[in-house]
Amino acid sequence: MKGALVTGATTPVGAAIVAQLLKDQVASPVLAVGAESYEDVKGLFPQPEVIYVQADLTRSRELRTLLFAPAKAHNVETVIHTALHRAAHATGSRVHQLNVESTRELLRLCEDHPTIRTFVLRSHAEIYRVRAVEPEIIDERHPIDLSPQIAQWLRDRAEADLTTCASIGLSSLSIRVLRCAECLAPDTGSQLFDYLGSQICFQPLGFDPMINLISLPDLARAFALATVAESSGIFNIPGKDTLPLSVLIEKWGQTSVPVPSVLLSPLYWLRNKVIGSDFVYDLNRFRFHFSAVMDGHRAERLLHYTPQSAIMWPAH
Repeated sequence: MKGALVTGATTPVGAAIVAQLLKDQVASPVLAVGAESYEDVKGLFPQPEVIYVQADLTRSRELRTLLFAPAKAHNVETVIHTALHRAAHATGSRVHQLNVESTRELLRLCEDHPTIRTFVLRSHAEIYRVRAVEPEIIDERHPIDLSPQIAQWLRDRAEADLTTCASIGLSSLSIRVLRCAECLAPDTGSQLFDYLGSQICFQPLGFDPMINLISLPDLARAFALATVAESSGIFNIPGKDTLPLSVLIEKWGQTSVPVPSVLLSPLYWLRNKVIGSDFVYDLNRFRFHFSAVMDGHRAERLLHYTPQSAIMWPAH
């Protein structure tokens, strides 16, 4: 087996991917890369096949050292890039450096690397444009939301995705971009998880869109399958659960309160000011009105991925 390197490994998504790579025996050793010190994460990776490396991905010199010292020494063949800032309210050049420029630099360095052959990016379904005139079933050719007024949280994700896609076919690397459904789990950057943290969930009056969600086990399994796949390109990674927003709120044990759409943005702005939540209604306005479910046939055909694990709903 060849080695693999996983960025953002100290997040729930990154840690699940590391564990899945070892479980499926598709990579060994696995270099788990995070910004935290070893003392802060030493209990997170008990497996002897995991080597933890602390690195600041926003610094080009540290990126180069990471790839041409431990990654080269451990014969790393695959890089799985998941690192990005999860907070929707985080903005500025430092955030952009992590979300976008580190992706660009990592790709460039991987192309010149003696052992790395595959680059896998975790992208997000949220970057797709959702409007009343758009199809409800979204394939990989669906337009990306590049509206000038979108928040940095979405803009950076779209830019990192398109930066990576631009190298497909031009790079010596085999590049796979996985546009994943939203993972409804804590500390994953999920906007819906924060939205459901309130006992009262306001939703647009007269609208009840379909929402698709992916579980953490399915998300990790998709990356393990992408590691050993032969095909490059863009892949939609849907989850097993597709349900109306109102049913999602009910299953989470909260109360749905329909209100006129014009009131939702100020209501959630006030909620953020009072309790300090990270949910931003303006990021979710269109998908709270219109259904958008990803078509996963390409991933099923080329990655052999189909969603298997349902969301674990809280007991109430």
